[in-house]
Amino acid sequence: MTFSNAHSRLPERCWAEIDLAALERNLMAIKNTLPPHIRYIAVVKADAYGHGIHQTVARLMHAGIDMFAVANISEAATIREIGSGWPILILSPILEEEQDFVFDYDIIPTISSLDEIKRFGETARKRNHPLPIHLKIDTGMGRVGVWHEQAQGLINAISDEKYLDLQGVYTHFSSAENDLSFTDLQRNRFLDTIGNISPAAGKNLLIHADNSSGINSFSDGNSFNAVRVGLLQFGVTPYPKSMLGRALVEPTFSFKTRIGLIKDLPTGVSISYGGTHKLNRPSKIAILCSGYGDGIPRSLSNRGFALIQGERCPILGNVTMDQTIVDVTDLKNPAKIGDEACFIGKQGDKAIRLEEFSEAANTIPWEILCSITKRVPRIYKTSFATS
Repeated sequence: MTFSNAHSRLPERCWAEIDLAALERNLMAIKNTLPPHIRYIAVVKADAYGHGIHQTVARLMHAGIDMFAVANISEAATIREIGSGWPILILSPILEEEQDFVFDYDIIPTISSLDEIKRFGETARKRNHPLPIHLKIDTGMGRVGVWHEQAQGLINAISDEKYLDLQGVYTHFSSAENDLSFTDLQRNRFLDTIGNISPAAGKNLLIHADNSSGINSFSDGNSFNAVRVGLLQFGVTPYPKSMLGRALVEPTFSFKTRIGLIKDLPTGVSISYGGTHKLNRPSKIAILCSGYGDGIPRSLSNRGFALIQGERCPILGNVTMDQTIVDVTDLKNPAKIGDEACFIGKQGDKAIRLEEFSEAANTIPWEILCSITKRVPRIYKTSFATS
């Protein structure tokens, strides 16, 4: 047996489970809440939010999305290797030395400035190749995009560049998950801006503003004809429970590990680095085979939980790079080495949702998903989706 073959057969110490059938069901659930003419832009940046871009994109292609959106050229090139024919929008600014790859990979750049219009227009002319673009309007995010009050100048400049083909206009809501009034302000600023686009230039424009958080306030009475969906398609609701309503989605991501060691310790023993927890009773502790080197945040020290035998077992002391220590004293049945422990997902009839996990870690679901490291293998459940 070669070392490479032996490595491929090693048992998993911790792993992430990705339910691709649930992903497809979520996509159908989201689309069912929207009018039929609304196009679906699947956001798959950051390795599809930690789910694995190859497997996720292939499933979304099968499910019938209209367009992909990513953060950079590298991510777009990966999608092109998986399949051709789907439009790919780059959401971030493109460096000057990256421009040629926009044409090589048939990518749609986002335009936010006059400099970009000039650069892309010049390259398109040299290549004698018209370039589709999307214009981004900054309506209050303060990041990528031309400030809405200055947008008309860019719209005019684009119309003067015969090698630039304006195919879409969009904005991004900064607080759609918790500030409906500011979202309405951004939406109205955007509508006012696109209202100034000439009918000839705007005849076939893809107009999109609503992301996963914004879908709950989506209105078909406006000019929008597309939505950009990232986190919601993965079954994570980036808005409070009080705002639940439109799309009922299910989690696609679980994070599990195993018990590597079980110990009995007396009262008063300090646990983990820094001794931030001292046992107040004789305790049975389990050392789990994952830590912050796998993506378990140190901020969960002394405040997070793992499910073992379907029961919540509290994290004791500081999370370490390779292990996390939990209290299994109160389990009805003795814990055993090799038992499964679940940080995110279901075990029996109990569950720890990603939203709860990230809130306990004082962060957001996006960061948790992007922080699960490459040493954690992804295991894909590929059953067919049923509505």
